[in-house]
Amino acid sequence: MSSVLVVGGTSGIGHAFARERAGRGDDVVLTGRDARRAGAVAEEAGARGIALDLARPLEIAAALADVGRVDHLVIAGVSRDDNKVTEYDIDAALRLVTLKLVGYTEVVHALRGRLHDGSAIVLFGGQAKERPYPGATTVATVNAGVRGLMNSLAVELAPVRVNAVHPGVVGDSPYWQAKPERVLAALRTETPTGRLATMADVVDAVDFLLRNGSVNAVELAVDGGWLLG
Repeated sequence: MSSVLVVGGTSGIGHAFARERAGRGDDVVLTGRDARRAGAVAEEAGARGIALDLARPLEIAAALADVGRVDHLVIAGVSRDDNKVTEYDIDAALRLVTLKLVGYTEVVHALRGRLHDGSAIVLFGGQAKERPYPGATTVATVNAGVRGLMNSLAVELAPVRVNAVHPGVVGDSPYWQAKPERVLAALRTETPTGRLATMADVVDAVDFLLRNGSVNAVELAVDGGWLLG
């Protein structure tokens, strides 16, 4: 049995991963911004829930104070941001940069003494870093920054392994399911596999990065070859 912490585990892929690992009998802690929701989601998944807001990094250490030894750490917390340089929302940009880069780093900092030589970390980025779209000014920037954070942590924390997963369009995720079918159909035609990635695909990719002891400082794209479309 492994001890698993999923930061951002109350919805989407983070939730799916937490449920998968709890279902295997692992000791899973998941976090969400709201304490009540985190507790309810965790109870349903067979995990323990705590409140943690990545965009409030000064509060992260206290939020994680009761977490013990961590074998596998997954930082999946994200925030949707539509920000164009021609209509720049500085407050929104600061929140996302803080959440994704400062917040991710502070989680690792707060847990440093509870990681061990066999621990593994997976950070979440996204393929907007390679294929930005109007409104992705901040999203593309922070997802590219995940690479630098991954490399820095892999060097500093060695032999702890640190990898990153970069999902493309995840067709059955709550965000993309809300899109019109014509949008998803067009995206499928742009993907060499003819299908969009699923949450199960990303969960499997994260699991691989955590369990393979020779995979370190790797950015794994899960997009069906979408960048080639």
